[in-house]
Order: sequence, then structure tokens, then C-alpha cells
Amino acid sequence: MTDGISLLAFSGSVRKDSIHKKILFSAINLAKELDITVEYLDLKELELPLYCGDLEEENGLPANALKIKEKMKTHAGFLIASPEYNSSITPLLKNTIDWASRPAEGEKPLECFRDKVITLISASPGQLGGLRGLVHVRSILGNIGSIVLPDQLAFGNAGAALNAEGQLSDPKQEDTLKNILRKQISIMTRLAQ
Repeated sequence: MTDGISLLAFSGSVRKDSIHKKILFSAINLAKELDITVEYLDLKELELPLYCGDLEEENGLPANALKIKEKMKTHAGFLIASPEYNSSITPLLKNTIDWASRPAEGEKPLECFRDKVITLISASPGQLGGLRGLVHVRSILGNIGSIVLPDQLAFGNAGAALNAEGQLSDPKQEDTLKNILRKQISIMTRLAQ
């Protein structure tokens, strides 16, 4: 179905029992059922210092920032699980975006974000499911050249979002996510032509 087009999936939370990672893995499994190639990127394994222009000027881009950028450049789109911290984006996700947005030698500006097709998902114990935070993520990514799908999925009452097998417990939400993934792949395929 995807003819070499693939997604890079990562979470703005790296906590061991993060509901976002669990929902992201459920989404990855759904994508694979749809014959979509997905690579999971664990941001915990690629720790970065807090972005600082002086640090960049003195030492260049950290090795892990370069690794993240290379992963991003090899995928046509991203699947991002983004928790809401104080009605906004997590520090981990913002810091990752900030480092990845910095140009490496010989690289076009914002190369690893420009024209990437992005699906956002979120979860929260509250009824809004993290929607307020997604507004900020959408704004940041859209302003640096990404195509953030208007469709998104926010799981309210997050503790009940998954069943004992780690699959989405609500068939309607599962169907919605499948349709979003299909749309994402369709757009990525058209852009690749």
C-alpha cells in the first residue's frame, strides 16, 4: 500500500508507564495492519541537553540531535503522541523540535520538518484528552513547514482508552484512527509523486 513511504512515530513522554507510549504502540500496530511501515523512535534513548544557542555555537549540534534529524529526514511523515503539560507542549517534545530545527552543515533550512505530513494524538485523564496542548504542537509544526493533518485524536478518560491486550478499547476510536492513518498515507503518497 505505501510503496516505500514510511512514518516515524514518537512520544512527547518517555515515562516508563506513559499512557501516550501505550496508545502510540497501539496506533503503530493499527498502522501495520494497514500495511503502513512505521519506525518507533524512543526519545529517551537519544537524550538532548536543553537547547541553548551558546551551546550550539560552541559545540555544534549534539550527536543525538544529528541522529534524530537523520531519522526524521528518512520518513515522509510523523505520528506524534503529545501529552499536555499545563495546557501546552511537553518540554521534551519542544526541546526535540528545537534541536532538530537547527540546520546541520549542507542542509536546507528546516529540512527534517518541511512538507512532512503529521498526525497528532493525545490522551488525558480529563474529558478534553489533551486537546489544548495539541493546539500548541500544531502551531509550532505548521510554522516550521510541516503539514499537520486537521484530523487528530484525543483520548479523554485515558485510563480506559486501552484494553488488557493494549489495544484501543473503543471500536469507534480505532476506526477513526485507521481513517486518519489512511488519509495521512494518501497525502504522503500524492506528495511523493
